[in-house]
Amino acid sequence: MVKATWAAAAKPEVISPPRRRRLRRLAVAQAPAPWLTPGKQHLASCILRSFERAFGRPLLAGSTTHDGLQASQLLFRADTVVLAHDGGPDPALIYANAAALQLWERNWADMIGMPSRLTAEPQERASRAQMLANALQRHASEGYSGVRISQSGRRFQIHNARLWTLWGPGNQPCGQAAAFSSWWWL
Repeated sequence: MVKATWAAAAKPEVISPPRRRRLRRLAVAQAPAPWLTPGKQHLASCILRSFERAFGRPLLAGSTTHDGLQASQLLFRADTVVLAHDGGPDPALIYANAAALQLWERNWADMIGMPSRLTAEPQERASRAQMLANALQRHASEGYSGVRISQSGRRFQIHNARLWTLWGPGNQPCGQAAAFSSWWWL
């Protein structure tokens, strides 16, 4: 006499659409936010430390920490728009806080890895590239203004942006970051 095994006897579970949606939301809620991964926490620390090195003051007023989860959360939730790109020949964005994501009308997955030149309209890219080169040469720059464009095509003016070099291990430049609080729609 052969006994049926549980696997052979089991019928696939049918999951109702409302339950499937709840399970999907739960899975998303449990996934770590991409800006809080250990690598991005290290990058947030690099952004904060490099800013203080460049300008002699903290990027986040009143913040006393540069490291760890708390610093990453503070930087991501800051009202100041903060972006960073790597040091490659066609630099790609490696960081954007919530204010930047909202302004450019993109989510994290769409923004990170995108060539940073695409944050500006084609006719603005030459002046943007010149500004980045000047900031890289001096390791810091203040007072930049320019026109940028969101994913939906909305143009906006940024005013009084600060740019600085990101310093990685071995005190080597590894990218650039920018921050600004003043902008308006055109």
